[in-house]
Amino acid sequence: MVALSVLDLAPVPEGSEARDALLHSLDLARHAEALGYRRFWMAEHHSMPGIASAATAVALAFVGAGTSTIRIGAGGIMLPNHSPLQVAEQFGTLESLFPGRVDLGLGRAPGTDQAAAMAMRRTLHSDPNAFPRDVVELIDYFQPAGPGQRVIAVPGAGLDVPVWILGSSTFGAELAAQLGLPYAFASHFAPQMLMPALDVYRSTFRPSRWLAEPYVMLGYNVFAADSDEEGELLATSLAQAFVALRSGQPGKLKPPVAGYLDSLPMEQRAMLQSVLGQAAIGTRDSVRAAVDAFVSRTGADELMITSQIFDREARLKSYSILAEAMA
Repeated sequence: MVALSVLDLAPVPEGSEARDALLHSLDLARHAEALGYRRFWMAEHHSMPGIASAATAVALAFVGAGTSTIRIGAGGIMLPNHSPLQVAEQFGTLESLFPGRVDLGLGRAPGTDQAAAMAMRRTLHSDPNAFPRDVVELIDYFQPAGPGQRVIAVPGAGLDVPVWILGSSTFGAELAAQLGLPYAFASHFAPQMLMPALDVYRSTFRPSRWLAEPYVMLGYNVFAADSDEEGELLATSLAQAFVALRSGQPGKLKPPVAGYLDSLPMEQRAMLQSVLGQAAIGTRDSVRAAVDAFVSRTGADELMITSQIFDREARLKSYSILAEAMA
């Protein structure tokens, strides 16, 4: 059976604030823990009114303190926004507080637009070799400190914090394979390069001290409900969010709208099908069939489930239905 985990963006629905979203994230983490989900990851995004997980390590500390067994992690930290030492210290701190429960997923996208990226980085200069070098430097900070080592991550040095490479193209797949690290692909919003990336990762993987053979986790959208029609309705909140994002007007998560897809021009419907095509929607049986087909096609070892659902109770119920379907 494929392992199931949760990817939470701490969505901020219309009519609520970031505090509400973070409290709901903790509720979801506790719910997922009780249902047997393996991990609860949060993602770094900036300058987006509908996402409250910008300070990802801080949000994870809140979730970690309110749970006891589920693994917590970043899916991911956008490494070009930070120095490797700072990330090692942050996640070394998390591992010190919640030993044996912390993962660190690393991506190279900005997690925002160019204006916010410039505000964080103070430059948009891009060195294609910087991300691989920074990943290796960060991993080294988790090794035991050596004699005379001048820069040490405290906490961090000597701690076991599993590092994952995130990606939506073959670049991350190549890096994860070269370093012998687990690989997470963003098929929940960028599925176009999924199969080529998996082929590159698996065919070029080099065993390492962290991993003997390839391990793949895939992002996947699930909108489970009592009927297929209700699941389709719940999914329209995410569709609205993507249309707004692609239009340069990101906002808070909107309530579902019946007939929303039919109201869109053909170009926007095609865009949504392209970016959100990997999804399981509807009843327990419908969701189970879709998940089984996706896992059979991709050979995924684990699915990172995201459910951008407007109503809190409906979101919790969606994760419950999926857990029951896959039990």
